[in-house]
Amino acid sequence: MSMQPRAEYPRPQFVRDRWLNLNGEWEFEFDDNNAGEREDWQSGAQAFSRTIIVPYCYQSELSGIGETAFHDIVWYKRSFRIPVEYGNSRILLHFGAVDYEARVWVNGKLVASHEGGHTPFQADITDALSDEDNLLVVRAVDYSKDVTLPRGKQFWEEKSAGIFYTRTTGIWQTVWLEPVSETHLGRCRVTPDIDNNEVKLQAFVEAASGRDVSLRATVTFQGALVSEDTFRMTRASETRTITIHDFNDHGLGRWWSPEKPNLYDLRLTLLVDGQETDTVQAYFGMRKISVEDGVVLLNNRPYEMRMVLDQGYFPTGLLTAPTDEDLKRDIELTKEMGFNGARKHQKIEDPRYLYWADRLGLLVWGEMANAYHFSESYVGRVTREWLEAVERDYNHPCIVVWVPINESWGVTNILVDSQQQQHALAMYHMTKSLDPTRPVISNDGWELVKTDLVTIHDYEWRKDVLEDRYSTVDKALSARPGNRWILVPGFPYEGQPILMTEFGGIAFQKSGWEGWGYSGASDDEDFEQRLRDVIGPIAKAPLLQGYCYTQLTDVEQEINGLLTYDRKPKIPLERIRAIVNGR
Repeated sequence: MSMQPRAEYPRPQFVRDRWLNLNGEWEFEFDDNNAGEREDWQSGAQAFSRTIIVPYCYQSELSGIGETAFHDIVWYKRSFRIPVEYGNSRILLHFGAVDYEARVWVNGKLVASHEGGHTPFQADITDALSDEDNLLVVRAVDYSKDVTLPRGKQFWEEKSAGIFYTRTTGIWQTVWLEPVSETHLGRCRVTPDIDNNEVKLQAFVEAASGRDVSLRATVTFQGALVSEDTFRMTRASETRTITIHDFNDHGLGRWWSPEKPNLYDLRLTLLVDGQETDTVQAYFGMRKISVEDGVVLLNNRPYEMRMVLDQGYFPTGLLTAPTDEDLKRDIELTKEMGFNGARKHQKIEDPRYLYWADRLGLLVWGEMANAYHFSESYVGRVTREWLEAVERDYNHPCIVVWVPINESWGVTNILVDSQQQQHALAMYHMTKSLDPTRPVISNDGWELVKTDLVTIHDYEWRKDVLEDRYSTVDKALSARPGNRWILVPGFPYEGQPILMTEFGGIAFQKSGWEGWGYSGASDDEDFEQRLRDVIGPIAKAPLLQGYCYTQLTDVEQEINGLLTYDRKPKIPLERIRAIVNGR
């Protein structure tokens, strides 16, 4: 299969006009004997025997390799030139994600090391560059069989089985360069406050020492100026509050919601000694997610979340969508079926997906790709990567809930092990310390400790059982679906909103993929009736304030999607929409 590699700007919340995409064909080599560094492959002298299409992992069809055997150490290299028009700029090299560890050399000089398979990293490579051709070499290490590694659904055996799928090793998101001035913007945090009609802007500047540095922040809505402010950057980080003199509620508003995904554009211009040195385009949504008196609120109004579980796998690209349009289409299909949200399951999703969720209007629960077993080294790994994930995605209005742990993954003995309980508590409180604006779930599905929402996973398929089980709070919290406590003893229910965040999972084979589900349908009519039998009782249960149906698409051998793996609806979208909307 041949196609153009991903070419869209990979960081839509922090856009610069000038950038150089390094996706495409790279030289590639397996290093099963771990000989590469000893033999100085980083110098570029060693010839590699393969090529690969970046940013697709070697296990995927789109990479041009498509092998699923274990190769835990892989090497990449390619040459590049810095465009003449970049002049004397500093050159930043960016990686969207490399699974799991990466070491990066430019012209034989080590410029970056990073651990964490789902989060971005960058390096200033200016001092390693030459005037003409430059050589970029990457060594990626993936510990395929280490079940204490934050891995999501990547299986530690060669062939997919059960709920686990083909692994992703190495580069799987875009690689790119951009020129910046020595003094430039590092990042920004944007926090909307609809109650006071304000937005708080925290800007971070690199290499500002001893200079007269100012930042101009220009806010527009559909091209019309809303606010403009210029302020001195006396430190590496400055915070300002900008008043949004604008409409708000009563149907006239510009608040963000799935029904009205209004976005403000934000242009940040850095001035050094009065001269413009850096300009970044960003955006934000005036949106509030909160819990008041045990009720989930969006923009201070009760809001029922009708979500679908979305694992973000693709037949030819695995964790990497073949094209940006594929990410957009998944959101369009989700909305066409009547859902207003998606729980991105066991995957820190590509920022381009979050961009389209912001633009098109879809609530997203941001979830960590978990490990499977507990160890002290796991604690360090998952904590560091989750810190990076929350920082990367903080500004997206679509993200309304954080899920650091799912179904006791990595903390399999949390019910009785105080150390694992403390880890879940630490992840909960750490997330709250990074982001006080969003609810956090300590352990989605069961065995919850301190948590902002009580979330339940229940794959019961009998309508009468579901109607009875979710008729009262006491019945719901004592039912123990999957033979699990909902709340860990010692962490009593405190009146939090209750949501059903996994259920359904009806298997229905409508493609060449064979597989399994939590219950099975024999034909279209049976599938539709089974959907009604599980969604109806959950949607109508007064104590449940939202749900997440399993799942959007089939994934490899798991055929319990509403769509096939190649995104074909199993029954007409309008019939699914009628069920989701209670008709």
